[in-house]
Amino acid sequence: MHIPRQFEEARVDVLHALMRDYPFASLITSGESGLDVNHLPFVLSPTPQPYGTLRCHVARANPVWRDLSTSMEAVVVFHGPHTYISPSWYPSKQEHGKVVPTWNYAVVHAYGQPRIVEDADWLTGLVSALTSQHESEQNSPWHVSDAPADFIDKMIRSIVGIEIPLRRIYGKWKQSQNRSLADRHGVVAALENRGEHEVAELIRRTTDS
Repeated sequence: MHIPRQFEEARVDVLHALMRDYPFASLITSGESGLDVNHLPFVLSPTPQPYGTLRCHVARANPVWRDLSTSMEAVVVFHGPHTYISPSWYPSKQEHGKVVPTWNYAVVHAYGQPRIVEDADWLTGLVSALTSQHESEQNSPWHVSDAPADFIDKMIRSIVGIEIPLRRIYGKWKQSQNRSLADRHGVVAALENRGEHEVAELIRRTTDS
């Protein structure tokens, strides 16, 4: 990923925050069949430091877990808020007209060597963690224990875990840092008017940092 210096985000806590807020990511692996891409929800553990560990699961019927190379790095791509940016939002358009459209976004690329996990207790723990993570805002959160034990055991046997201790993570926060302060304020105002508050907040944070 090409990262111009003004768009680079290297703070691990900031990268981890995006990975937790947007946990549905693309797992890109390489095996005998070539490159493969799977779209999965992940759980992030902060250990081992500094980059942590990603965990997910796939259906046992999915050939990725048999085909992926455990001797080569995999990459997981997390996409944060993103949107089109119109040049008409820049005050500088009225001054000189030398503006063009662009796209603002925040992404994290996380790299590590994957390993396959078939242990039932490990998988049950992962499923419980995923459930807790995504049920927390429900009025009546669903728990794994709500389903019959024999049914859960059957479901656990139908999945395979993938664990990726992270060796490096990169972040790209393209948030109008290459524009003037006036242009950035113009973009924030336009996005707020359109209800695109997440991208507006990211621009505001990078402007104030």
